[in-house]
Amino acid sequence: MKNKKELRIGLIGCGFMGRTHSNAYKRVGDFFPALDYLPVLKAVCARNGDKVKSFAEQWGYESFETDWRRLIERKDIDAVDICTPNDSHAEIARAAALAGKMVLCEKPLARTLAESQTMVDAVEKAGVPNMVWYNYRRIPAVTLAKQIVDSGKLGRIFHFRANFLQDWTINANLPQGGEGLWRMDAAVSGSGVLGDLLSHCIDTAMWLNGGIRDVSAMMETFIKERMHQLTGHVEQVSIDDACTFHCHFHNGSLGNFESTRYARGHKALYTFEINGANASLRWDLHDLNRLEFFDNGDESRLKGWRSIHVTDGDHPYMDKWWVPGLGIGYEHSFVHQAADFLESLTTGKPCSPTFSEALETQKVCQAVYDSALTGTWRDTSINQ
Repeated sequence: MKNKKELRIGLIGCGFMGRTHSNAYKRVGDFFPALDYLPVLKAVCARNGDKVKSFAEQWGYESFETDWRRLIERKDIDAVDICTPNDSHAEIARAAALAGKMVLCEKPLARTLAESQTMVDAVEKAGVPNMVWYNYRRIPAVTLAKQIVDSGKLGRIFHFRANFLQDWTINANLPQGGEGLWRMDAAVSGSGVLGDLLSHCIDTAMWLNGGIRDVSAMMETFIKERMHQLTGHVEQVSIDDACTFHCHFHNGSLGNFESTRYARGHKALYTFEINGANASLRWDLHDLNRLEFFDNGDESRLKGWRSIHVTDGDHPYMDKWWVPGLGIGYEHSFVHQAADFLESLTTGKPCSPTFSEALETQKVCQAVYDSALTGTWRDTSINQ
């Protein structure tokens, strides 16, 4: 076995995303043994000492901190992975870059376009490797969709449509803010479904179909006031519960996007479909190992949608896992992204999406917000 170089990880945040990233670091070396770099779980950080100590013990981190500044100052940390609520992304990323650390960050990049730009400026000035965890790109069926689109097999693209539907906030008594519900507090999250769910759809769409030129959007907050967990007072709700927009892509195709937390019966329905002159494809997170494909060049008697079970060894990433026919899950997308980042350290090529690439998603989000606010079309080429 060849000697491995260590990448000493300092994880900040030990919630849901901290678990997904930790799992990726622990599994990536087992299933991608040819990598030159091996993650080492050096330290994890969170404000609650008892909670972070328990997390470190469960996931195998060598140590823990309760102050992220102290973690960044440590000489035994190579890469800082930010899994905190959105309001702290920019400050932590800037400090980590200034300290010469590699920086990985959960999506969205930050609360606002202005905050995001400071993060891009910081990592580019420091010249440190950086990446944003838009993990759905790394689901094999989605990566296969990218390969099909890039091959030109679909022909000229006419339509891209996506939705991301949930139902967990249909409860007027659900409070906003605080642990577990910070996504309901705009001061912390920056937005509601726009940054939390649609940012995933936008990132995937632009990766598959190119940049978005302009947007026309509408938003709605269905429950206008909620109790705030931290203050104990009933306060105005300023996140978007639902957001819909349509757009023009730079390639001339049209896009339709919808996201809501008020679609009863849906916990995490994420789908997209692309229609081209020659063929179409579509994907559904609920059946993530399948990609549906329609080829207009098929013999007319046999023409119809086909279901591709993306589990064969010649499908993206699948040669690293089981035998054909056996599927993988959500968590594997993070393993794949960790593997791609580690590989980038060997090749010297940036691992997408970089902070700069994720900034383009933030520009679209900002345009969507501005459009919904003003009731007008908004261009995405926003200068900050």
